[in-house]
Amino acid sequence: MTPPEHLTVHCPEDILGFIPHSLGYWPADSLVAMTLQGKRLGATLRLDLPGPGVLADPKKFAGTVRDYLRADRHADASLLVFFTNEGWMDGCLGEVQTYTGLLASLQAVLGSAGMPVRDAWYVGDSYWRDAHCTDQSCCPLPGRPTSDILDSRLNAEMVFRGSSVGPAPEEQRPAPVAMPPEDMTRLRAAEAAWMVPLDLRRGSREQFDALLDSWEPLFRSGQCPADPLVQGFLRASLRVPSWRDAVLVTAAAGRTAACAGADQFGIFDPASRLAPVRPRAAGMHDVAGLEDTGSGTAIVLPDTVPCPDSAVPGYGEVLLGLEPPVPDWGSMNNLDRVLEQLAAGGGQSAAAALSGRGWISWCRGRGSYAAAHLGQALDEEPGYRLAELLLELVRRGSLCGWAARKEAAWQKF
Repeated sequence: MTPPEHLTVHCPEDILGFIPHSLGYWPADSLVAMTLQGKRLGATLRLDLPGPGVLADPKKFAGTVRDYLRADRHADASLLVFFTNEGWMDGCLGEVQTYTGLLASLQAVLGSAGMPVRDAWYVGDSYWRDAHCTDQSCCPLPGRPTSDILDSRLNAEMVFRGSSVGPAPEEQRPAPVAMPPEDMTRLRAAEAAWMVPLDLRRGSREQFDALLDSWEPLFRSGQCPADPLVQGFLRASLRVPSWRDAVLVTAAAGRTAACAGADQFGIFDPASRLAPVRPRAAGMHDVAGLEDTGSGTAIVLPDTVPCPDSAVPGYGEVLLGLEPPVPDWGSMNNLDRVLEQLAAGGGQSAAAALSGRGWISWCRGRGSYAAAHLGQALDEEPGYRLAELLLELVRRGSLCGWAARKEAAWQKF
Protein backbone atom coordinates (compact mmCIF):
# COMPACT_ATOMS: atom_id res chain seq x y z
CA MET A 1 0.00 0.00 0.00
CA THR A 2 1.43 3.36 -0.99
CA PRO A 3 0.64 6.54 0.94
CA PRO A 4 -1.42 9.46 -0.34
CA GLU A 5 0.41 12.48 -1.70
CA HIS A 6 1.26 15.67 0.21
CA LEU A 7 1.46 14.34 3.76
CA THR A 8 4.48 15.57 5.68
CA VAL A 9 6.27 13.40 8.23
CA HIS A 10 7.71 15.42 11.11
CA CYS A 11 8.70 12.70 13.58
CA PRO A 12 8.64 8.92 14.19
CA GLU A 13 5.17 9.21 15.70
CA ASP A 14 3.89 10.39 12.31
CA ILE A 15 5.32 7.33 10.56
CA LEU A 16 3.95 4.98 13.20
CA GLY A 17 0.58 6.73 13.06
CA PHE A 18 0.38 6.29 9.32
CA ILE A 19 0.82 2.50 9.41
CA PRO A 20 -2.64 1.59 10.83
CA HIS A 21 -4.24 3.83 8.20
CA SER A 22 -2.21 2.17 5.47
CA LEU A 23 -3.17 -1.34 6.63
CA GLY A 24 -6.69 -0.42 7.72
CA TYR A 25 -6.17 -1.74 11.26
CA TRP A 26 -3.73 -1.67 14.16
CA PRO A 27 -1.42 -4.67 13.68
CA ALA A 28 -0.46 -7.09 16.45
CA ASP A 29 2.35 -9.67 16.62
CA SER A 30 3.48 -8.30 13.28
CA LEU A 31 6.52 -7.05 11.45
CA VAL A 32 5.72 -4.04 9.31
CA ALA A 33 8.29 -3.04 6.69
CA MET A 34 8.00 0.17 4.71
CA THR A 35 10.01 1.28 1.71
CA LEU A 36 11.35 4.77 1.24
CA GLN A 37 11.81 6.59 -2.05
CA GLY A 38 14.17 9.36 -1.08
CA LYS A 39 12.23 11.22 1.58
CA ARG A 40 8.89 9.74 0.56
CA LEU A 41 7.17 6.77 2.15
CA GLY A 42 6.65 3.94 -0.32
CA ALA A 43 4.94 0.59 0.12
CA THR A 44 3.81 -1.00 3.40
CA LEU A 45 4.22 -4.72 4.07
CA ARG A 46 2.89 -6.64 7.08
CA LEU A 47 4.00 -10.15 8.07
CA ASP A 48 3.33 -12.27 11.13
CA LEU A 49 6.30 -12.23 13.47
CA PRO A 50 8.14 -15.55 13.17
CA GLY A 51 8.41 -18.17 15.92
CA PRO A 52 11.48 -19.42 17.77
CA GLY A 53 12.56 -21.79 14.99
CA VAL A 54 12.82 -18.99 12.43
CA LEU A 55 14.33 -16.57 14.94
CA ALA A 56 17.17 -19.04 15.52
CA ASP A 57 18.15 -18.64 11.84
CA PRO A 58 16.27 -15.66 10.35
CA LYS A 59 18.15 -15.32 7.04
CA LYS A 60 15.45 -16.98 4.94
CA PHE A 61 12.72 -14.89 6.55
CA ALA A 62 14.76 -11.74 5.93
CA GLY A 63 15.16 -12.79 2.29
CA THR A 64 11.38 -13.13 1.99
CA VAL A 65 10.92 -9.58 3.30
CA ARG A 66 13.52 -8.35 0.81
CA ASP A 67 11.76 -10.09 -2.08
CA TYR A 68 8.42 -8.53 -1.14
CA LEU A 69 9.87 -5.03 -0.86
CA ARG A 70 11.56 -5.32 -4.24
CA ALA A 71 8.10 -4.93 -5.77
CA ASP A 72 8.64 -1.21 -5.08
CA ARG A 73 11.11 -0.66 -7.88
CA HIS A 74 11.92 2.88 -6.74
CA ALA A 75 12.77 1.99 -3.13
CA ASP A 76 16.18 3.14 -1.90
CA ALA A 77 15.76 2.58 1.85
CA SER A 78 13.41 0.95 4.37
CA LEU A 79 11.87 1.23 7.82
CA LEU A 80 10.99 -1.61 10.20
CA VAL A 81 8.42 -1.75 12.99
CA PHE A 82 7.87 -4.67 15.39
CA PHE A 83 4.29 -4.57 16.69
CA THR A 84 4.38 -6.76 19.77
CA ASN A 85 4.28 -6.63 23.56
CA GLU A 86 6.81 -9.41 23.91
CA GLY A 87 10.57 -9.49 23.90
CA TRP A 88 11.54 -5.85 24.25
CA MET A 89 9.89 -4.11 27.21
CA ASP A 90 11.70 -6.05 29.95
CA GLY A 91 15.35 -5.69 30.88
CA CYS A 92 17.92 -2.99 30.20
CA LEU A 93 18.22 -0.88 27.09
CA GLY A 94 20.71 -2.24 24.61
CA GLU A 95 20.69 -5.85 25.79
CA VAL A 96 20.07 -8.77 23.46
CA GLN A 97 16.32 -9.29 23.21
CA THR A 98 13.93 -11.57 21.33
CA TYR A 99 14.08 -9.81 17.97
CA THR A 100 17.64 -8.49 18.06
CA GLY A 101 18.91 -11.26 15.75
CA LEU A 102 16.01 -10.83 13.32
CA LEU A 103 16.59 -7.09 13.18
CA ALA A 104 20.29 -7.58 12.48
CA SER A 105 19.54 -10.08 9.71
CA LEU A 106 16.98 -7.76 8.13
CA GLN A 107 19.45 -4.90 8.22
CA ALA A 108 22.12 -6.97 6.50
CA VAL A 109 19.85 -8.42 3.80
CA LEU A 110 17.99 -5.19 3.01
CA GLY A 111 21.23 -3.21 3.04
CA SER A 112 22.81 -5.52 0.48
CA ALA A 113 19.66 -5.17 -1.67
CA GLY A 114 19.97 -1.38 -1.84
CA MET A 115 17.26 -0.72 0.77
CA PRO A 116 19.24 0.01 3.97
CA VAL A 117 17.19 0.21 7.16
CA ARG A 118 17.12 3.83 8.25
CA ASP A 119 15.11 3.34 11.43
CA ALA A 120 13.41 0.59 13.40
CA TRP A 121 10.95 0.69 16.29
CA TYR A 122 9.12 -1.55 18.75
CA VAL A 123 5.42 -0.76 19.29
CA GLY A 124 3.26 -2.40 21.94
CA ASP A 125 -0.23 -1.76 23.24
CA SER A 126 0.89 0.88 25.73
CA TYR A 127 4.47 1.84 24.84
CA TRP A 128 6.83 2.26 21.89
CA ARG A 129 10.50 3.02 21.46
CA ASP A 130 13.38 3.17 19.00
CA ALA A 131 14.93 -0.28 18.52
CA HIS A 132 18.48 1.12 18.67
CA CYS A 133 18.26 3.97 21.15
CA THR A 134 19.94 3.44 24.55
CA ASP A 135 19.51 7.01 25.81
CA GLN A 136 16.96 6.98 28.62
CA SER A 137 16.40 10.71 28.25
CA CYS A 138 14.58 10.10 24.95
CA CYS A 139 13.86 6.36 25.22
CA PRO A 140 12.99 5.65 28.86
CA LEU A 141 12.01 2.18 29.99
CA PRO A 142 9.67 0.69 29.01
CA GLY A 143 9.20 3.34 26.31
CA ARG A 144 7.13 6.33 25.30
CA PRO A 145 3.31 6.15 25.53
CA THR A 146 1.45 5.04 22.41
CA SER A 147 -0.84 8.01 22.95
CA ASP A 148 1.97 10.00 21.28
CA ILE A 149 1.26 8.04 18.09
CA LEU A 150 -2.50 8.49 18.33
CA ASP A 151 -2.02 12.23 18.92
CA SER A 152 0.48 12.70 16.09
CA ARG A 153 -0.06 15.37 13.48
CA LEU A 154 -0.14 12.92 10.57
CA ASN A 155 -2.69 10.67 12.29
CA ALA A 156 -4.93 13.70 12.81
CA GLU A 157 -4.47 14.67 9.15
CA MET A 158 -5.44 11.17 7.98
CA VAL A 159 -8.59 11.23 10.13
CA PHE A 160 -9.43 14.69 8.79
CA ARG A 161 -9.14 13.31 5.24
CA GLY A 162 -11.69 10.62 6.08
CA SER A 163 -9.37 7.70 6.81
CA SER A 164 -10.30 5.36 9.64
CA VAL A 165 -8.72 2.42 11.43
CA GLY A 166 -11.00 -0.59 11.75
CA PRO A 167 -10.77 -3.98 13.43
CA ALA A 168 -8.18 -6.50 12.33
CA PRO A 169 -9.34 -8.79 9.50
CA GLU A 170 -9.54 -11.84 11.74
CA GLU A 171 -11.89 -9.95 14.05
CA GLN A 172 -14.32 -9.13 11.28
CA ARG A 173 -17.43 -11.17 10.69
CA PRO A 174 -19.57 -11.61 7.59
CA ALA A 175 -22.01 -8.74 7.07
CA PRO A 176 -25.12 -9.15 9.19
CA VAL A 177 -28.28 -10.12 7.33
CA ALA A 178 -30.24 -6.88 7.07
CA MET A 179 -33.53 -8.44 5.97
CA PRO A 180 -36.34 -10.21 7.79
CA PRO A 181 -36.58 -14.02 7.55
CA GLU A 182 -39.45 -13.92 5.06
CA ASP A 183 -37.34 -11.77 2.71
CA MET A 184 -34.43 -14.16 3.07
CA THR A 185 -36.73 -16.99 2.05
CA ARG A 186 -37.85 -14.99 -0.97
CA LEU A 187 -34.23 -14.17 -1.83
CA ARG A 188 -33.19 -17.79 -1.92
CA ALA A 189 -36.29 -18.82 -3.82
CA ALA A 190 -35.76 -16.02 -6.35
CA GLU A 191 -32.12 -16.97 -6.83
CA ALA A 192 -33.06 -20.59 -7.48
CA ALA A 193 -35.74 -19.49 -9.96
CA TRP A 194 -33.35 -17.17 -11.82
CA MET A 195 -30.75 -19.91 -12.17
CA VAL A 196 -32.93 -21.88 -14.59
CA PRO A 197 -33.38 -19.25 -17.33
CA LEU A 198 -29.89 -17.78 -16.81
CA ASP A 199 -28.26 -21.18 -17.13
CA LEU A 200 -29.96 -21.62 -20.50
CA ARG A 201 -28.51 -18.28 -21.64
CA ARG A 202 -24.86 -18.67 -20.57
CA GLY A 203 -23.72 -18.37 -24.18
CA SER A 204 -26.04 -15.52 -25.12
CA ARG A 205 -24.42 -12.22 -26.08
CA GLU A 206 -27.75 -10.50 -25.55
CA GLN A 207 -28.00 -11.91 -22.01
CA PHE A 208 -24.41 -10.82 -21.32
CA ASP A 209 -25.31 -7.25 -22.31
CA ALA A 210 -28.52 -7.35 -20.26
CA LEU A 211 -26.54 -8.58 -17.29
CA LEU A 212 -24.05 -5.70 -17.46
CA ASP A 213 -26.96 -3.28 -17.93
CA SER A 214 -28.21 -4.46 -14.51
CA TRP A 215 -24.82 -4.22 -12.81
CA GLU A 216 -23.43 -0.93 -14.14
CA PRO A 217 -25.80 1.39 -12.19
CA LEU A 218 -24.61 -0.30 -9.00
CA PHE A 219 -21.02 0.74 -9.76
CA ARG A 220 -22.20 4.34 -9.60
CA SER A 221 -24.44 4.07 -6.54
CA GLY A 222 -22.77 1.47 -4.34
CA GLN A 223 -26.23 0.42 -3.20
CA CYS A 224 -27.76 -2.99 -3.83
CA PRO A 225 -31.52 -2.86 -4.58
CA ALA A 226 -33.51 -3.78 -1.50
CA ASP A 227 -35.92 -6.03 -3.42
CA PRO A 228 -34.92 -9.66 -2.65
CA LEU A 229 -36.06 -10.63 -6.12
CA VAL A 230 -33.57 -8.28 -7.77
CA GLN A 231 -30.89 -9.42 -5.37
CA GLY A 232 -31.70 -12.99 -6.35
CA PHE A 233 -30.99 -12.11 -9.99
CA LEU A 234 -27.66 -10.49 -9.12
CA ARG A 235 -26.62 -13.41 -6.90
CA ALA A 236 -27.60 -15.94 -9.58
CA SER A 237 -25.52 -14.07 -12.16
CA LEU A 238 -22.42 -14.35 -9.92
CA ARG A 239 -22.73 -18.14 -10.03
CA VAL A 240 -21.68 -18.13 -13.69
CA PRO A 241 -17.86 -17.73 -13.54
CA SER A 242 -17.53 -15.88 -16.85
CA TRP A 243 -20.22 -13.39 -15.80
CA ARG A 244 -18.71 -12.98 -12.35
CA ASP A 245 -15.35 -12.13 -13.92
CA ALA A 246 -17.02 -9.76 -16.37
CA VAL A 247 -18.55 -7.84 -13.45
CA LEU A 248 -15.12 -7.42 -11.84
CA VAL A 249 -13.46 -6.40 -15.11
CA THR A 250 -16.22 -3.92 -15.95
CA ALA A 251 -15.87 -2.20 -12.58
CA ALA A 252 -12.09 -1.87 -12.94
CA ALA A 253 -11.57 -1.34 -16.65
CA GLY A 254 -14.93 -0.59 -18.23
CA ARG A 255 -17.50 -2.43 -20.28
CA THR A 256 -15.44 -2.47 -23.47
CA ALA A 257 -12.76 -4.53 -21.76
CA ALA A 258 -15.36 -6.93 -20.34
CA CYS A 259 -17.00 -7.49 -23.73
CA ALA A 260 -13.70 -7.84 -25.57
CA GLY A 261 -12.44 -10.34 -23.03
CA ALA A 262 -15.63 -12.37 -23.26
CA ASP A 263 -15.23 -12.44 -27.04
CA GLN A 264 -11.62 -13.52 -26.68
CA PHE A 265 -12.50 -16.40 -24.38
CA GLY A 266 -15.24 -17.54 -26.74
CA ILE A 267 -18.04 -17.61 -24.18
CA PHE A 268 -20.68 -16.57 -26.70
CA ASP A 269 -22.61 -19.18 -28.64
CA PRO A 270 -23.86 -17.88 -32.02
CA ALA A 271 -26.54 -20.59 -31.92
CA SER A 272 -28.15 -19.10 -28.80
CA ARG A 273 -31.58 -17.79 -29.77
CA LEU A 274 -33.28 -17.15 -26.41
CA ALA A 275 -34.30 -13.61 -25.60
CA PRO A 276 -32.55 -12.17 -22.54
CA VAL A 277 -34.20 -11.97 -19.14
CA ARG A 278 -33.76 -9.44 -16.36
CA PRO A 279 -35.69 -8.32 -13.28
CA ARG A 280 -38.37 -5.74 -13.79
CA ALA A 281 -37.48 -2.34 -12.44
CA ALA A 282 -40.47 -2.29 -10.08
CA GLY A 283 -43.73 -3.98 -9.29
CA MET A 284 -42.33 -7.49 -9.35
CA HIS A 285 -44.10 -9.58 -6.74
CA ASP A 286 -43.98 -13.08 -8.11
CA VAL A 287 -40.96 -15.04 -6.85
CA ALA A 288 -40.52 -16.82 -10.17
CA GLY A 289 -41.50 -13.82 -12.28
CA LEU A 290 -39.15 -13.10 -15.19
CA GLU A 291 -39.28 -10.45 -17.82
CA ASP A 292 -38.79 -11.42 -21.46
CA THR A 293 -37.23 -8.35 -23.06
CA GLY A 294 -37.80 -9.64 -26.58
CA SER A 295 -40.94 -9.91 -28.66
CA GLY A 296 -40.93 -13.69 -28.58
CA THR A 297 -39.18 -13.99 -31.95
CA ALA A 298 -35.74 -15.51 -32.29
CA ILE A 299 -32.75 -13.22 -31.82
CA VAL A 300 -30.29 -13.78 -34.64
CA LEU A 301 -26.62 -13.32 -33.75
CA PRO A 302 -23.80 -13.09 -36.29
CA ASP A 303 -22.05 -16.32 -37.20
CA THR A 304 -18.76 -14.99 -35.82
CA VAL A 305 -17.89 -12.65 -33.00
CA PRO A 306 -15.41 -9.83 -33.55
CA CYS A 307 -11.87 -10.14 -32.30
CA PRO A 308 -11.09 -7.83 -29.39
CA ASP A 309 -9.19 -4.65 -30.08
CA SER A 310 -5.53 -5.23 -29.24
CA ALA A 311 -5.53 -1.93 -27.32
CA VAL A 312 -8.20 -3.23 -24.93
CA PRO A 313 -6.77 -5.06 -21.89
CA GLY A 314 -7.57 -8.74 -21.47
CA TYR A 315 -9.16 -10.32 -18.41
CA GLY A 316 -5.81 -11.63 -17.16
CA GLU A 317 -4.19 -8.21 -17.37
CA VAL A 318 -7.07 -6.59 -15.51
CA LEU A 319 -7.42 -9.25 -12.81
CA LEU A 320 -3.68 -9.05 -12.08
CA GLY A 321 -3.78 -5.25 -11.96
CA LEU A 322 -1.51 -4.77 -14.96
CA GLU A 323 -4.03 -2.84 -17.08
CA PRO A 324 -5.47 -0.26 -17.31
CA PRO A 325 -2.73 2.03 -15.95
CA VAL A 326 -5.17 3.27 -13.28
CA PRO A 327 -8.39 1.36 -12.53
CA ASP A 328 -11.74 2.97 -11.77
CA TRP A 329 -11.36 2.95 -8.00
CA GLY A 330 -14.72 4.65 -7.50
CA SER A 331 -16.56 1.83 -9.29
CA MET A 332 -14.50 -0.83 -7.52
CA ASN A 333 -15.22 0.70 -4.11
CA ASN A 334 -18.94 0.77 -4.89
CA LEU A 335 -18.86 -2.80 -6.17
CA ASP A 336 -17.22 -3.84 -2.90
CA ARG A 337 -20.19 -2.40 -0.99
CA VAL A 338 -22.68 -4.18 -3.24
CA LEU A 339 -20.87 -7.50 -2.94
CA GLU A 340 -20.88 -7.13 0.84
CA GLN A 341 -24.67 -6.91 0.76
CA LEU A 342 -25.04 -9.81 -1.67
CA ALA A 343 -22.80 -12.05 0.46
CA ALA A 344 -25.31 -11.92 3.31
CA GLY A 345 -27.44 -14.67 1.75
CA GLY A 346 -24.71 -17.34 2.06
CA GLY A 347 -24.03 -20.26 -0.25
CA GLN A 348 -22.17 -20.38 -3.56
CA SER A 349 -23.28 -16.87 -4.50
CA ALA A 350 -21.77 -15.60 -1.26
CA ALA A 351 -18.52 -17.40 -2.12
CA ALA A 352 -18.49 -15.55 -5.46
CA ALA A 353 -19.24 -12.20 -3.79
CA LEU A 354 -16.61 -12.73 -1.07
CA SER A 355 -14.06 -13.75 -3.70
CA GLY A 356 -14.80 -10.50 -5.50
CA ARG A 357 -14.28 -8.59 -2.26
CA GLY A 358 -11.05 -10.49 -1.71
CA TRP A 359 -9.86 -9.50 -5.18
CA ILE A 360 -10.69 -5.83 -4.56
CA SER A 361 -8.82 -5.93 -1.23
CA TRP A 362 -5.83 -7.51 -2.98
CA CYS A 363 -5.96 -4.79 -5.62
CA ARG A 364 -5.94 -2.22 -2.82
CA GLY A 365 -2.77 -3.78 -1.41
CA ARG A 366 -4.53 -5.06 1.72
CA GLY A 367 -3.48 -8.68 1.76
CA SER A 368 -4.75 -9.42 5.26
CA TYR A 369 -8.25 -8.30 4.37
CA ALA A 370 -8.07 -10.19 1.09
CA ALA A 371 -7.11 -13.37 2.94
CA ALA A 372 -10.00 -12.90 5.39
CA HIS A 373 -12.59 -12.48 2.61
CA LEU A 374 -11.18 -15.39 0.63
CA GLY A 375 -11.16 -17.59 3.71
CA GLN A 376 -14.82 -16.76 4.29
CA ALA A 377 -15.53 -17.63 0.63
CA LEU A 378 -13.98 -21.06 1.11
CA ASP A 379 -16.01 -21.54 4.28
CA GLU A 380 -19.16 -20.91 2.21
CA GLU A 381 -18.06 -23.11 -0.71
CA PRO A 382 -15.03 -25.35 -0.05
CA GLY A 383 -12.89 -25.65 -3.15
CA TYR A 384 -14.26 -22.47 -4.78
CA ARG A 385 -11.64 -22.04 -7.50
CA LEU A 386 -11.32 -18.25 -7.72
CA ALA A 387 -10.91 -17.98 -3.95
CA GLU A 388 -8.23 -20.68 -3.99
CA LEU A 389 -6.28 -19.01 -6.79
CA LEU A 390 -6.40 -15.56 -5.22
CA LEU A 391 -5.53 -16.90 -1.77
CA GLU A 392 -2.46 -18.58 -3.24
CA LEU A 393 -1.35 -15.22 -4.67
CA VAL A 394 -1.86 -13.55 -1.31
CA ARG A 395 0.04 -16.24 0.59
CA ARG A 396 2.92 -16.04 -1.85
CA GLY A 397 3.10 -12.32 -1.23
CA SER A 398 2.34 -11.45 -4.85
CA LEU A 399 1.34 -7.82 -5.20
CA CYS A 400 -1.42 -6.59 -7.47
CA GLY A 401 0.11 -4.42 -10.18
CA TRP A 402 -1.90 -1.36 -9.13
CA ALA A 403 -0.91 -1.70 -5.48
CA ALA A 404 2.78 -1.80 -6.45
CA ARG A 405 2.68 1.53 -8.30
CA LYS A 406 2.25 4.83 -6.48
CA GLU A 407 0.49 6.47 -9.42
CA ALA A 408 -2.16 3.74 -9.52
CA ALA A 409 -2.46 2.77 -5.85
CA TRP A 410 -5.85 2.86 -4.16
CA GLN A 411 -4.67 4.91 -1.18
CA LYS A 412 -3.80 7.80 -3.49
CA PHE A 413 -7.40 8.05 -4.66
